[in-house]
Amino acid sequence: MVFNIFKYIAPIGDIICTFAGPFLVELDIRKHSSRSAMAPLPACRLRTELDAYFSGSLQAFRQGIKFIGGTEFEHKVWRALKEIPYGETRSYSWIAERAGSPKAVRAAGQALGKNPLPIIVPCHRVIASDGSLGGYSSGVAIKQWLLDHERTSR
Repeated sequence: MVFNIFKYIAPIGDIICTFAGPFLVELDIRKHSSRSAMAPLPACRLRTELDAYFSGSLQAFRQGIKFIGGTEFEHKVWRALKEIPYGETRSYSWIAERAGSPKAVRAAGQALGKNPLPIIVPCHRVIASDGSLGGYSSGVAIKQWLLDHERTSR
């Protein structure tokens, strides 16, 4: 499989976008000092949608995606994330229930940490049942920024 990798500059930092053909297979919003010379994301559906999302005018992504890794359970968790409306949150137990395993709350949380497409598949919308943020693979500060952005852009 051939991958094409680009960088998108966002308000939360650089986002590394990996494509397999027309499908987006990974978004990585961690810091990458070794990838500073990476080609910028060209004009395409994803760029248009990310620009609109960060400007507050897009609530649902339509970019084609493909999960190339993960278990069947992780795929169920990731698909369930798409059911959470823009600007709203759900609990880890809600995600476990939606994935068909109501007692697998920890496993659902672990699956969220492996989500290859944060923002597009909105794992940042999952919080603890007590209202605390819980974790986020790109850091809790970015999770808080995304939640605040969506709440103020509704």
